[in-house]
Amino acid sequence: MRRNQSQLWELFEPVVVGMGYQLVEIEYQPNPKFGVLRLYIDRENGDIQVEDCSDVSHQISALLDVEEPLSGRFNLEISSPGLDRPLRKIEDFQRFIGEIVKIKTSMPLAGQRNFKGQLSAVENDELVLDFDNKQIRVPHAAIDKARLVPNYDN
Repeated sequence: MRRNQSQLWELFEPVVVGMGYQLVEIEYQPNPKFGVLRLYIDRENGDIQVEDCSDVSHQISALLDVEEPLSGRFNLEISSPGLDRPLRKIEDFQRFIGEIVKIKTSMPLAGQRNFKGQLSAVENDELVLDFDNKQIRVPHAAIDKARLVPNYDN
């Protein structure tokens, strides 16, 4: 899937960015009967409306009809990233410095793969996370998945 996902990013990101949005994440869940292709979009101000999702859906649908990057039948879903927004690019992490994040690494760091703490800095290609009363550095390349942890007190 990683190879497919890279191809999907290369195909979809220019369209989404050209429409004035950010492509946050792509999820593809194939299924023999009916799969799901889900794109998460955002804006710098975080204000995504149903009409935005509809507009992007029309453009991506047309692109899928022409390029046919995936085989089989699937539903296309366009969504806002939500409060537990996925974090993928270095720019995403820079935007959310000071927030609580959950990170799962592809390999153990300090004996573990799952971390939850305050993102205190992004230095070069490393994230600095305040975790268990200490700081840990997480190389961006070591991240398998990362998400914001919603703060429902605001």
